[in-house]
Amino acid sequence: MYSFNNDYSEGAHPKILEAMIQENLIQNSGYGLDSHCLHAAQLIRQEIRQENADIHFITGGTQTNLITIGAALRPWQAVICTEKGHINVHETGAIEATGHKVIAMPSDNGKLTPADIIKALEHHTDEHMVQPKMVYISNSTEIGTQYSKSELEAIHHICRQKELYLFMDGARMGSALTSQTNDLTLEDIARLTDVFYIGATKAGALFGEALIILNPALKPDFRFMIKQRGAMLAKGWLIGIQFEELFQNNLFFDLASHANEMSAILRQGIESCGYSFFSESVTNQIFPIFPDKIITALKKDYLFSIQERFDEEHSVIRLVTSWATTEEACIEFVKALKALQ
Repeated sequence: MYSFNNDYSEGAHPKILEAMIQENLIQNSGYGLDSHCLHAAQLIRQEIRQENADIHFITGGTQTNLITIGAALRPWQAVICTEKGHINVHETGAIEATGHKVIAMPSDNGKLTPADIIKALEHHTDEHMVQPKMVYISNSTEIGTQYSKSELEAIHHICRQKELYLFMDGARMGSALTSQTNDLTLEDIARLTDVFYIGATKAGALFGEALIILNPALKPDFRFMIKQRGAMLAKGWLIGIQFEELFQNNLFFDLASHANEMSAILRQGIESCGYSFFSESVTNQIFPIFPDKIITALKKDYLFSIQERFDEEHSVIRLVTSWATTEEACIEFVKALKALQ
């Protein structure tokens, strides 16, 4: 059975494993203060062209979201996101567990707009309600769509106007940046957000996210928050090595491009069979709408998730490709689909 269920089923790219093996018996400083983390942070600063950025390496996305939002907000403040936002749907109420409300706004394409932000602000008007203070967006989004430069600039503008922090979840940042329709760079994102992270767990690493803090107001004492939340890895150099490899010789972007190319094979094959999609995604997640009987047949040989019911006879499924997905696997899936028609 071949899995299109996620982009972290495989371990890590061989170059990353080789680098870790070579370093295995060499002593390193702990807690992210080693030479690998320092070098990786500098490589990222060069990429974003922000020498004053604070960079922290954290093991996973949920911890990164939890720590960042918790550090930024006062006890009475809240974060705005779409109703499909990861912090609203797939993090077991982690943000609410800290006492911060998630204000979830409806969205057909997984993206937040300035109008959504204004609507949330207009609904929360006084001290009897939570005070919105942060905007959370994902790029690419939870349904595979992505923000254009003009869309991000518009959100940045309204956040500055309304004195809101802008936080971008980059768990699948690589896929967004290397898609065929992308017009954003990491430098743009660093210029237009207060804080964002680059995900490596879903981009060819064993684990790890690089959190980049641009706004000086969010920088003080951040390591205290990381430690308090149980996210300060003693062997932090393990994450540093992985980001060193990813941001040397373009590996991060090459692996993300491969995932997108494999997704394109699936998307084009599915379109040739006459099926439509739930969202317009050109990243490594696609959401075709299939008859339930087709889904049942495909599940005999393929692992994937069912997102939601579309109508009485159809459902939306999610197919995810990764840095390790093979062209042969994608071609065989399309052949299997055609054989079921």
